[in-house]
Amino acid sequence: MRFVLLGLILVLCGCSSTSSTTTGPLYSDTMEVIRSAAASAPKGVKGEYILNVKASGSDRSGIYLNTELDYRDQRNITVALGPKVALQLYKNYEQNPKTFFIGKSIKINGEAKRAKIYFYSKGERTEKYYYQTHIKVQDISQIEVVAGQT
Repeated sequence: MRFVLLGLILVLCGCSSTSSTTTGPLYSDTMEVIRSAAASAPKGVKGEYILNVKASGSDRSGIYLNTELDYRDQRNITVALGPKVALQLYKNYEQNPKTFFIGKSIKINGEAKRAKIYFYSKGERTEKYYYQTHIKVQDISQIEVVAGQT
């Protein structure tokens, strides 16, 4: 009788489903990435990050993809694309990366690192600064679109 009862319990347990499905990418918690990078400074935190790109900017050093509309926002993570990578992405997508990635979710394999950003006045660096969290992309294989309009 015990074996029949045990067998019945095992069969019923086997019929229950405990699996769950995900319908999209698992996004990175930007505040957790920022905290981890700050705690690891001056070293960075290597990982795979999925981020939403809301804005971009550029300068002589390259193109910057930002998770917030204001790149100075303390909740922002900046993905830095050097000129070589920006050119590769332009050839790959046939569109300027500065505009192509806005509104898309991207997967980045890289190192989130705290960067000190100085303020400038009249072309001279001041002693005032703030921190940003950057992930440098040094090869096109580090970045991939995972969601958004393509």
